[in-house]
Amino acid sequence: MTKKKNDLPIFEEVEITDAGSEGKAVARIKNKVIFVPFVVPGDVVDIKVIRRKKSFYEGKAVKFHKYSDKRITPKCEHFGLCGGCKWQNLNYTDQLFYKQKQVEDNLTRIGKFKIPEILPIIPSKNIFYYRNKLEFTFSNKKWLTEFSKEIKFEDCNMNGLGFHMPGMFDRIIDLNNCYLQKEPSNSIRLAVKQYALENKLSFYEVKKWLGFLRNLIIRNTTYGDLMIILVFNYENKTEIEKLLNFIILKFPEITSLMYIINDKKNDDISDLPVYLFKGKPYIIESMPAFRNKDTKLEFKIGPISFYQTNPEQAYELYKIAGNFAGLKANEIVYDLYTGTGTIANFIAGSVKKVVGIEYIQSAIEDAKENSKINKIYNTEFFAGDIVKILNENFIVSNGMPDIIFTDPPRTGMHEKVIKQLINISPEKIVYISCNPATQARDIALMDNNYFVKKIQPVDMFPHTHHVENVVLLKKRSN
Repeated sequence: MTKKKNDLPIFEEVEITDAGSEGKAVARIKNKVIFVPFVVPGDVVDIKVIRRKKSFYEGKAVKFHKYSDKRITPKCEHFGLCGGCKWQNLNYTDQLFYKQKQVEDNLTRIGKFKIPEILPIIPSKNIFYYRNKLEFTFSNKKWLTEFSKEIKFEDCNMNGLGFHMPGMFDRIIDLNNCYLQKEPSNSIRLAVKQYALENKLSFYEVKKWLGFLRNLIIRNTTYGDLMIILVFNYENKTEIEKLLNFIILKFPEITSLMYIINDKKNDDISDLPVYLFKGKPYIIESMPAFRNKDTKLEFKIGPISFYQTNPEQAYELYKIAGNFAGLKANEIVYDLYTGTGTIANFIAGSVKKVVGIEYIQSAIEDAKENSKINKIYNTEFFAGDIVKILNENFIVSNGMPDIIFTDPPRTGMHEKVIKQLINISPEKIVYISCNPATQARDIALMDNNYFVKKIQPVDMFPHTHHVENVVLLKKRSN
């Protein structure tokens, strides 16, 4: 049965049948898909449509008639508002099922190429407190969870420190607790917010680009290091030093305390100077070397360095990629989108030479430094656009690769890069992706030249729809 209100219908007693993209669940109504957040497959609900498109609806559950047996009680008090862990009400075993299904659906429906049986997804060892980096936002417009028409906003303290509300760039959820990063992450965030309130420091107002405090970034490592970065909207040396001294006195375990002045109209800090207040300008992460657990590799992580945010699963991911490649001591390997050279340094001890290419110059400097501190001498790193770098002269200079690793961003590889891979024609390509949809699209473009030999999904981000996927491509015989 359907009711209409303001020309947007309410569909009654609809069964949720699947888990979809962006962490939303899926139902089907009159041959049309409707996406609904914070419900799970098996729930039967009334759905109010909030957005109507040509081929699909977006809606929200307004009444539950039946709860799914896949449903569990979310651990986090902010569930239902925060967009960070949209599957926290779904049993973890079922989360893994739908992630594996997502990989299969993308490879078969988008790629439309033949695939072998997909290996069972590798679960995360920890489903809480697994992240090594979180970024919180200061805002003078926190979301009021107990809204009432009688509330006088002028009497409310609207300052908050937390995550953005989904779909609202100017509102944040003022977090009491978060289960993504281990202590002292929560304690630091709460202490900094309390200090700011007591000392009447202004919180950022994004629409007017006003306010002193903008962001708080917390990074930690399995090695035990802890980095704190405060981002301010403008220079106020007295207040900055007072706040940073408070933090270091309250949390002496901090190994790196930094700050940044960002007066731009966006939150990107990659092009801004970073000022070290106390400690080291980096933290250290550790990972066993490929095929040699007794050799511990160390990786320097700076304030803007990229490192996989689930470090324990990163080791599993890289191990799978190395095993898929079947590396040999006489082989040359190219590592595209190498970032800070984590994969390149991880596998270097098993091959003759690794050549890493990355667009960001600072990441390449980190990669070189990581080789240096681990006494790895058979890696070379190059910064620049892969489309422009990866040409015939480059290959003549660095050697013909036997194997190519590629780990592009969510958007996948540029079509010109794919053509270059086909022209280079290595025996194997190991494609690591955080987006099986663009991975499927890219592999389809190589289907005449390569076939899919192995597929291994890896769960890096429990309670989200995100999934990493490793695919081994082998060159077709003529």
